[in-house]
Amino acid sequence: MPVKVDSRCRYAKTHEWVRVEGDMGYVGITDYAQQQLSDVVFVEMPEVGDSFEKGEAFGVVESVKAASDVYLPVAGEVVELNEELEDSPDLVNRDPYGDGWFVKFVIEDHDELDSLMDAEAYQQFVERVKDEGGQ
Repeated sequence: MPVKVDSRCRYAKTHEWVRVEGDMGYVGITDYAQQQLSDVVFVEMPEVGDSFEKGEAFGVVESVKAASDVYLPVAGEVVELNEELEDSPDLVNRDPYGDGWFVKFVIEDHDELDSLMDAEAYQQFVERVKDEGGQ
């Protein structure tokens, strides 16, 4: 199954995406990540006001197959949660780059975005991962 990417996003090697809007960022898991997890049944979220360092786990996504930590690709403070995921965690599967976002946060250091991949680089990264048989 082909992996979808969103050209408006930056990507982490841990399969999270960030879409930047001014000083804010939205984060979720990639299409590839949701495919690997299969049917998402629960998303554990942080609290509004929680701050995380770059690469720190901020939540957990649970599926019928596994549970996996979700990491914030750049440091920031959570300002909004996608409350729709509480009743409809399957949005992560149906629309990972849209309605399936997890949190909105204030980006502390925009320079950290430079360490993330663009859509083309992430797609190449996923193809390498798939060729190696890993995740």
